[in-house]
Amino acid sequence: MTDSNKSPRNRHRFTAHEIRQLEANPNVLHVSEMAITYSPEFKLAALESYRMGNSPQQIFIEAGFLLSTIGNRKPQECLKRWRATYSEYGEKGLLEERRGKAATGRKSTQDLSVQEQLERAEARIKLLEAEKRFLKKARGSRKAGEAEQELSASAYFELINQTIRLHQITGMTSYLCGLVGVSRSGYYRWLNAEEKRQHREFSDEKDLDLIKHHFNKLKCKAGALVIKMHLEQNDHVTMNHKKIRRIMEKYGLRAKVRQANPYRRLAKATQEHKTCPNLLKRHFDQGEPEKVLLTDITYIPYGNGQTAYLSCVKDGATKQILAHHTSKSLEMPIVERTLDKLFDRLNGIHPEAILHSDQGMHYTHPSFQKRVQAAGIKQSMSRKGNCWDNAPMESFFGHMKDELDDTATLTFEELCDLLEDYIHFYNSCRYQWDLKKMTPDEYRSHLLAA
Repeated sequence: MTDSNKSPRNRHRFTAHEIRQLEANPNVLHVSEMAITYSPEFKLAALESYRMGNSPQQIFIEAGFLLSTIGNRKPQECLKRWRATYSEYGEKGLLEERRGKAATGRKSTQDLSVQEQLERAEARIKLLEAEKRFLKKARGSRKAGEAEQELSASAYFELINQTIRLHQITGMTSYLCGLVGVSRSGYYRWLNAEEKRQHREFSDEKDLDLIKHHFNKLKCKAGALVIKMHLEQNDHVTMNHKKIRRIMEKYGLRAKVRQANPYRRLAKATQEHKTCPNLLKRHFDQGEPEKVLLTDITYIPYGNGQTAYLSCVKDGATKQILAHHTSKSLEMPIVERTLDKLFDRLNGIHPEAILHSDQGMHYTHPSFQKRVQAAGIKQSMSRKGNCWDNAPMESFFGHMKDELDDTATLTFEELCDLLEDYIHFYNSCRYQWDLKKMTPDEYRSHLLAA
């Protein structure tokens, strides 16, 4: 009878070098990657040495075994099993073990009757059918392109339990556990924890109601961190974001988020603009409101294939949208009107204010640069083709397009109203993790108070 190193699911595999070392030991008959077959003479000598007061570890070490190879618990497990075999079957039980006889009295495959073998085969088929149905259901709920993952131990425990209950199978728990490579003791621990699982399931369903309320309210475009902030601010409920993410994944609440652009192509754009250098160098948040001003333009489709353009100025420290203007064209007035609204909004210009943009034709135009310079603001530009140099502005446009429901917008005036409402929501109601879970307006007040 072979002696496996650990439980079927977690047993150690011997390397080729370890196998050669173990086979060189005269107390070993055979070694595979997973198990060792000891000689009957060694087993009898080990029992005799144990009766004389030697510890199992000492017996194995003196017999030439390395505990680092076979495992620290192996000697004690072997001696316990051999003592039980010797107590019930005597010396004959240990001597016959090398011919495939079960030392503990359990029937080997050869000792099974035809009826017992048939029952085992039927149980195996039922379990495999249950596993096949489970995997088919999992594939049906999995999105295209997602990798198929191996079943967890708890999933196998559930399959075994279903098979036993559904088909009234008795006396085959160990056999079914061995088929799928899980431990029998682990199965019974899982079975005894049914009450705890039900309690957790009930708790998850209660938390799901709260999470789903905010998930739907935010039009299915909020992730775990955003929902956590809404729970704390609106419901005064503190919930770990990992738990929120687990429950969302469990019940299939997937936020509709955009895919990040590949950085590899963007990293090639490192050429510095010669006429207007990058003064900011990605130091967007300098801890003072209205010191770093970021600006850009994005397009928004509406109506019957029409396109509108939105120009914004964002505060690098507070993430507020300080000024914005929507236009049907990309002519110079779009940025000129944005500047007018910005100057009207600011009570005064910060002495070290920087206006940062990309190298678009609006921002390199002489009239625009003269207005910025006349206001006492330094002008900074991203490197050519590198949107990471104006990442906060790009991030705002991305979140806005994710969260804005513009599918039903038919007219330009309706779009303007929709954008006005969203920017008010963004500034006053949208909590942000990086702003200490505050809204941009709240964070500005926080900085000024500090």
